[in-house]
Amino acid sequence: MKKRVVPMEINLVAEGLKFMVLGMATVFLFLILLVFVLNLQAKILNKFFPQKAIPTEGRRSSDASSPKSDNKALVAAITAAIQTFRNSK
Repeated sequence: MKKRVVPMEINLVAEGLKFMVLGMATVFLFLILLVFVLNLQAKILNKFFPQKAIPTEGRRSSDASSPKSDNKALVAAITAAIQTFRNSK
């Protein structure tokens, strides 16, 4: 036996698809608008509040003691952070 498809069921599926496409298009357009607004906001903020350049110190590649002292400072900072975290519990 073959089941007969009722035209109303087809109409409901078509309506559901229309609403799905409409909803997805609305969300997509909103997200595009959000990207443009955030980019515009970033440009405006950078115009009135520019970021200050942080001067970097020039290092010589022949200086071998500098990386070791940097590593010691890094290890000390990490150790202090871990100890502070453990003591705060």
